[in-house]
Amino acid sequence: MDINTENTPKSPSLVDALVPTATLIALLGLSVYLFGDDSSYGANQIVLILSGAVAVVIGLKNGMHWNTLEQSIYDGIRIALGAILILLCVGMLIGSWILAGTVPAMIYFGLQILDPSWFYGAACVMSALVALCIGSSWTTAGTVGVGLIGTAAGLGVSMEVTAGAVVSGAYFGDKLSPLSETTNLAPAVTGVDLFDHIRHLSWTTLPAFWIALLIFLWMGTGVEHSTESEQMQQIQVLLEQHFNLSTLLLLPLLLVLILAWRKVPAMASILIGALTGAVFAIVFQRDNLLAFANAPELPVALQLFKAVWISLFNGYELNTGNGVIDSLLSRGGMSSMLNTVWLIICAMMFGAVMEKTGLLAKLIQGVLGMVRSTGSLIVATICTCIGTNIVAGDQYISIILPGRMFKLEFANRGLDALNLSRSIEDGGTITSPLIPWNTCGAYMAATLGVATLAYLPYAFFNLLGPLIAIVYGYANIKIRPLTLQEMDRVKTSAVHQNQ
Repeated sequence: MDINTENTPKSPSLVDALVPTATLIALLGLSVYLFGDDSSYGANQIVLILSGAVAVVIGLKNGMHWNTLEQSIYDGIRIALGAILILLCVGMLIGSWILAGTVPAMIYFGLQILDPSWFYGAACVMSALVALCIGSSWTTAGTVGVGLIGTAAGLGVSMEVTAGAVVSGAYFGDKLSPLSETTNLAPAVTGVDLFDHIRHLSWTTLPAFWIALLIFLWMGTGVEHSTESEQMQQIQVLLEQHFNLSTLLLLPLLLVLILAWRKVPAMASILIGALTGAVFAIVFQRDNLLAFANAPELPVALQLFKAVWISLFNGYELNTGNGVIDSLLSRGGMSSMLNTVWLIICAMMFGAVMEKTGLLAKLIQGVLGMVRSTGSLIVATICTCIGTNIVAGDQYISIILPGRMFKLEFANRGLDALNLSRSIEDGGTITSPLIPWNTCGAYMAATLGVATLAYLPYAFFNLLGPLIAIVYGYANIKIRPLTLQEMDRVKTSAVHQNQ
């Protein structure tokens, strides 16, 4: 095997495709066993690199050129650069918003208006409404989600359940919003109308959301007030002592939501929000900035500038003596996102090699061989999307690749492509935040400060969506058939696309 010899690659076998996948699963299991919740802080990255190396060796064995595989890695990482830059900007935003008092104000006022008995349901609904309006689960989590997590800690309720409620609401709103990138991508890949897709998707999405919301409300009724009123008052007093609080500090949040609603790109919206937070910090938190900069030898203007600068690249650190508040508000900065960036790069390396070597497509073909009915086709599509999320580590690939691979099969079985577009959303988009090394799972964990596997059991909407879609498939509920004319057109289009 010469890595520099140009050969005509041969098609991989199913065994070839299973080897790196089995390696990934086995090593991930060992990683979790050895390192527990800390596995995403380096151990999982090694797993992804080693599994990718196995896929590279199989590609070389099958006659692929090293330069081709290397270029595929670069291309795969390039796909994730947008997500990486957004992550870094979110780190800046969190740091500057804490320093400005925006996040403390969200916690402070949240403690005043929200009650533990219905907090989980409220967190889910608030996240859903924001995401529905702006079409971005990421922006929702990075803005209102951060505030809700802080409020949960202040109320003494579970931050893991709260994170699950935020993720559930954010992805529900994202799925039904015509402003969402993935909601536009799924119909584009399958060749259906956007609003037809949203209407068809609502048949699985709405029941999943209502059931999830009822569960959150039910869980809230059993919440004990672990934080006594005196402790809550202490938290509010500490916030008042360390920050100048007013409703004006919520304006950066409002600005970001308006920018997102006006379809300003996510990275630009978040960066503008971060810089606005920096300005608000200088205007409203002058004494706090001078103390944080700890550089009395400098002119006041430079001290203020230094404090803001530190918050953008290294976050903010608060020392009140109250562990809850200190842990919540001592975070942010670009540096806080570097571990997540590391995880995404390793995941994209593995996914890119699996796709370039044809191993991912081979796995999908193996799944197609087990399809016998409409229900099993829906199951195969959803499982493939979930598997692609696991293997490729990116929700966009989990939409595009299965969408292209299954399009002809749906037409051959007389099924409208709307069924496919709905299935890849139910299986791909909403399960992406449940996988720690997926770009979405890594983002949510880094932004909300709750590990992916910790909030996973409580992301009820994301767990229920695929199950409801499978039930619909086997029960033939809202499964739209193709007309003969549409069938011929879709088959011809799919054949040309795959050529």
